[in-house]
Amino acid sequence: MNKKILRLAIPNIISNISVPLLSMVDLMLMGHLESEAYIGAVALGGMIFNFIFWGLGFLRMGTTGFTAQALGNRRLDEALLVLTRAGGVALLAALVVIVLQIPIGWLSFQLIQGSAEVEQIALSYFYIRIYAAPAALGLYALNGWFLGMQNAKAPMFISILVNIANIGLNYWLVVKLGLKAEGVAIGTVIAQYLGLIAGIFIFVTRYRKLFKYFSVKKAVQKSDLWQFFKVNNDIFIRTLALITTFSFFYAESAKFGNQMLAANSLLMQFLSLMAYGIDGFAFAAESLVGKAVGARDASLLKHTIRYIFRWGIGLAALFSLTYAVAGKVILQVLTNQAQVIETAMNYIGWVILAPLVNAFCFIWDGVYIGATASKAMRETTLVATFEVFLPAYYITMAWGQNHSLWLAFTLFMVARGVGLAQEAHYYIRISSTNHRNASYRGI
Repeated sequence: MNKKILRLAIPNIISNISVPLLSMVDLMLMGHLESEAYIGAVALGGMIFNFIFWGLGFLRMGTTGFTAQALGNRRLDEALLVLTRAGGVALLAALVVIVLQIPIGWLSFQLIQGSAEVEQIALSYFYIRIYAAPAALGLYALNGWFLGMQNAKAPMFISILVNIANIGLNYWLVVKLGLKAEGVAIGTVIAQYLGLIAGIFIFVTRYRKLFKYFSVKKAVQKSDLWQFFKVNNDIFIRTLALITTFSFFYAESAKFGNQMLAANSLLMQFLSLMAYGIDGFAFAAESLVGKAVGARDASLLKHTIRYIFRWGIGLAALFSLTYAVAGKVILQVLTNQAQVIETAMNYIGWVILAPLVNAFCFIWDGVYIGATASKAMRETTLVATFEVFLPAYYITMAWGQNHSLWLAFTLFMVARGVGLAQEAHYYIRISSTNHRNASYRGI
């Protein structure tokens, strides 16, 4: 079991870690410019795209779960139909986002009140990067399908290619050509399309034997399409609640001024690096849990969950130790603004605690996605956002201010982890018994 987990997790960790490393490089480039406003602007611009793209993250998560179950059930025809559905939805969604870019941009900055300088820079970034939408969403569908097919190497290769290209392009455009935030946006757009081309090439060369199963008519059959959207609708609502929390975090940070926004943006990079690393095991859970459910193997399901938690929590402890020892050094690499570093260090304790708290909900997400048990993910995230995060912040903000923001965010993650753990026996059992009349006890 350990070998199976690591065979999937290690490529996922490598590919995942490259994503926040890119973000950290972007902030590092902005953090060494003449104004701290560039750090906040790219963070806010990136947050808008998180709202858009994370909201459509079901294109990856739902695709992985359905594909893994089809593979476990030895239905290669259904596996290809899943990709066809996801690809069609990705293309349609991307076109809608591009067409509606002006109202999306206007509404975003009505909800997020940054300084005039920050908003101006962020808007320039936004109206360039928006054209990466077709590539970004197309990669969601492709990478989700590759993971469902137990192929973690393809997403790893694509991610490394995208991020190396992005880092190189951003350095050239920002440092050599002096394009600043616009350079970061242009580099991201070009790199995303390079990744999409690579993903299509891998699919065409490795999975050409599946082309015989391609059928748009079957892909849009009412019953299968309804199930696809039913599960993905739950994931969509869950992700919107998740993004609401992150967006609120950045919006409140902006109210505390450019310096606090910059400090929180840098600290969030620590959390992002940790999250993407631990998600390597969550992605492995998606693939292995989905395959166990599809194969109707209760013993495999139980052992998969136990072993993945051991590995994930171990990695979380390593992140906490690293942040405790080298937190200030990492901040100094990201920016040369002494006041921003000093401000961030006042809140570093929350970042040190975060991996050990957040690991549980990240890994449970992977388990639920693999089992396509999306309702519990939706419900626990809604509760964590509206009954824990927001009340905790507003109750304590009078005396805690930014500490209250971090406290509320930490409690949000605790609530998600506890909620998913409490519901696991019921929801994973129900999801699995859709495939056979047996109960997965002892999970």
